[in-house]
Amino acid sequence: MTKFYLYLSRYLAVLLLLVTASAWSQSRTVSGKVTSSDDGTSLPGVNVVEKGTNNGTISNANGEFSFSVGPNATLVFSFVGYTAQEVPVGAQTTFNVVLVSDVTALSEVIVIGYGNVEAKDATGALVALKSENFNQGVIASPEQLMQGKIAGVQITTTSGEPGAAANIRIRGTSSVLGGTQPLYVIDGVPLSNDDTQSTGMVGGVGQSAARNPLNFMNPNDIENITVLKDASATAIYGSRGANGVILITTKKGKSGNSVLEYSASGSMSTISKEYDLLDRNGFLAGYAKYNADPSAQAAIDKGANTDWQKQVFRTAYTQNHNLSFGGGDKTGDYRFSGSYMNQQGIIHTSGLKRYTMRFNGTKKFMSDKLVISTQFTVSQNTDDNVPVTTNSGFEGDLIGNVLKANPTNPVYNPDGTFFQLSNTEPNPVAMLKLGKSYTNTTRGLGNISAEYEIIKGLKFKTVYGFDRSTSLRKGAFSRLLNVSNIYNLGRLYLNNVETENVLWENYLNYDKKIGSNLTFQGLLGYSYQSFNYQTQGFEFSHFRTDNPEEMINNLASADQSLKGSVIGSNSSNTTDELQSYFGRVNFNFSEKYLLTATLRADGSTRFGGNNKYGYFPSFAFKWRMSDEAFVPDLFDELSFRAGYGVTGNQQIPHNIYTDRQRFSSWGITSPADGVNGGGLAPVAFANPDLKWESTAQVNFGFDFGVFGNKIRGSLDFYSKNTTNLLAIVYAAQPASQPFVYKNLPANIYNKGFELVLEGNPIMKQDFKWTLGGNLAYNKSEVKNLGTFYNTGEINGQGLSGAYCQRIADGQPLFSFYVREFDGFDENGIAKYKGGDVQKFVGKSAQPKVTLGLNNTFIYKSWDLNFFFSGQFGQYVYSNTANAFFTAGSLANGRNATTDVPTTTEDKLNAPDVSTRFLYNASFVRLQNMTLGYNWKINSSYISNLRFSLTGQNLFVITDYPFQDPEVSINKQQTLGRDLPNIANAGIDYTTYPKARTFTFGINATF
Repeated sequence: MTKFYLYLSRYLAVLLLLVTASAWSQSRTVSGKVTSSDDGTSLPGVNVVEKGTNNGTISNANGEFSFSVGPNATLVFSFVGYTAQEVPVGAQTTFNVVLVSDVTALSEVIVIGYGNVEAKDATGALVALKSENFNQGVIASPEQLMQGKIAGVQITTTSGEPGAAANIRIRGTSSVLGGTQPLYVIDGVPLSNDDTQSTGMVGGVGQSAARNPLNFMNPNDIENITVLKDASATAIYGSRGANGVILITTKKGKSGNSVLEYSASGSMSTISKEYDLLDRNGFLAGYAKYNADPSAQAAIDKGANTDWQKQVFRTAYTQNHNLSFGGGDKTGDYRFSGSYMNQQGIIHTSGLKRYTMRFNGTKKFMSDKLVISTQFTVSQNTDDNVPVTTNSGFEGDLIGNVLKANPTNPVYNPDGTFFQLSNTEPNPVAMLKLGKSYTNTTRGLGNISAEYEIIKGLKFKTVYGFDRSTSLRKGAFSRLLNVSNIYNLGRLYLNNVETENVLWENYLNYDKKIGSNLTFQGLLGYSYQSFNYQTQGFEFSHFRTDNPEEMINNLASADQSLKGSVIGSNSSNTTDELQSYFGRVNFNFSEKYLLTATLRADGSTRFGGNNKYGYFPSFAFKWRMSDEAFVPDLFDELSFRAGYGVTGNQQIPHNIYTDRQRFSSWGITSPADGVNGGGLAPVAFANPDLKWESTAQVNFGFDFGVFGNKIRGSLDFYSKNTTNLLAIVYAAQPASQPFVYKNLPANIYNKGFELVLEGNPIMKQDFKWTLGGNLAYNKSEVKNLGTFYNTGEINGQGLSGAYCQRIADGQPLFSFYVREFDGFDENGIAKYKGGDVQKFVGKSAQPKVTLGLNNTFIYKSWDLNFFFSGQFGQYVYSNTANAFFTAGSLANGRNATTDVPTTTEDKLNAPDVSTRFLYNASFVRLQNMTLGYNWKINSSYISNLRFSLTGQNLFVITDYPFQDPEVSINKQQTLGRDLPNIANAGIDYTTYPKARTFTFGINATF
């Protein structure tokens, strides 16, 4: 708590300075009345705000308003269904304002691929989320800002570790091998979707995952996020749009006076739910149930009463600081920003530190005909890793050993050394204290562009973009740590990852009004992008020192005279290139009928000579029906949309269509021993006909608004069909090559609908309530696969080679393929319906329904927002329970949950993969709740001052019995070295737990 109060005192000190500055404030009272241009009636509930501030009021039942403003103020009048209006105050004090009706209420400009469009003219299925609607609190990466906010977009963080990766599914999953993540485009630069960090090894207890590659972004720099969902919207990105596209636009300077903004927050996090483990007495009683021998019972009791969860978990503190300065005039704008975040994890020693700097600037020349723009971000991340892995065996990783550690074991011996029995039962605290692991990642992303207006309406734009990162992961474990492959040896793992993404694009935009009723917009462009990905890995052992810090900083402390003390574990250097031609035309007839057509041709080095290029067309139509006479007056906005398009997927390994073997430098020992082993990565038979996976999608949608647009929303129906499925087909052995990549004539179908509603149930002078929600339904099915793929690897003692999911014809993706548990027989041995065989049990890891519910209340200067999210119909397989929470595990002296001794299971029962460990994971979560206060200082120095208190992950309603139902760690089935893995979802295994977090924040604008 000391650190939290320290952070709080700093922010209160800043507040004191701000309050002092307000002594120089000057203000005066303005008043007036707001009426409608339609019939001259007064308008209640109109927002009247001093521009650039949160100082304002709402007109009363008679349309009247009155409040105090600062000098040189401009009043902004806004109301749903009307065009906003700005009025300079000048010398006036009384204003009578007439608002002009805008029945569409959709004039907001949103970002699409290679341009912008007014929301009312958007023909595709897309959603634009503005910064004021983002999730609040401790946010490490951009996708957390929109989690649960957008219909049809499922975002699941892989764990609660700071900076953990996320799985994002837009309208279901469309691929098995070819990548399942959407394409990210940041300020016009498409990212590669490669990991920018290495995974990490932890001796004999498995491999830890790489962190989220988007952690380099400071969420406070993001202005809005647009999600392109259907093919008519994503086809402009061609071969990379099959899984959807997420466009991120950063903040820019605004015309007017220069603005300095500072925000700071301090957070406190605790574990949201602990496992209900046996304490000392319960453990000894449970052990005695399965071991009647008194000597065995005496031997298992080491005399202590240790709560291992409390030894490893902690109250974590986070501080976050953001500073920006920006402004502009009619010739350009600029914005500088910097940020610092230090997030502790709820496991001791884990955390994330991030420093970022960003500049956005635009300048106009040649009578505004030439516009030069640039955006640039540089970040430095330090990830403090802990030995939490995804594939540990019966030895268990850190969390696994917390769960199974004997509670009678002490943490330390009397002499202060760690109490350690064997390398199969490591001391969890020793695993933390006798190791040091961290990753330093430096990343730079930016672009510079020049746009020139050749003639009126015709503009040419050229863009050079880059994305480069360098990451070094170091993990050292002392030889004192009693873990397999570490004890008496020590281990140091060094892993480098370097990525470089270079973009050059050129395109023409033409905007022409033809006659009085037709508007034409055209886009024609060329794009070239190259991606270089390099990795290096080294492993050191036989250390002379016990200190992990010395091991990292003094490689010579590894005795290199001994065989195997230095191993080059892997290396690679691959380059891909993507060359594209694209075009789009838009026709707008009488602001009533809108037509969009796009075509992109992508050529990739990842495919064979006969199919270097793929072609991705799309068409979309929108009919603004509310302009028709036959539509009832109830509708202020009613539009129908229809779209069809084809997008692709190329996320497969590099240059696999060739028959050339690639050397992979694994198995090389120290120079003293020469080359011992070495190896060649498996290489496929040549297949020059290999081509893109393609996803064809049809979308029908309605946008509507009623009662003066006080209730508005959209309804979409879609159907996706993925064909030419990228897959590996193994050759009959013996053969010169082990397999060949082929396009299978299989189909992955995703069908569903999405409903979005928003309204203003209450709009009064001092009180306003905005209610919004989204609901989505998706059903997937695999057809014509002709084979099957097992996935969902299950780890633990006696579970080698086990799996729990199968991808096969007639089944949804990620269907569970397990034994059907039917209780225990009279001898305590598991019974299975239909016999001891795995089969489909009608349950999938994919939710059938997702929803979000957002409420915002504003009372004078106070505001309250709370957001619920939910998922229904999905199941989670607990590999954790399968590996640790069984009678056999407890009988062998390992701890378990309190329910294990109450079962009739015999200690000799095999913990086979079955529905015994499969759980309904439907849930409703209070994901975010924020209470805010906007202080109306009316100072000439401070235009905005806001305080907020935010709670994250406040509670979850679910039948899932363990820590959190929203979990999906990487348990992909491995096909082989340097090969893609079979995707999986919905498996929980010793997952880093999620936190419950409270954040106090201050935002000030000067």
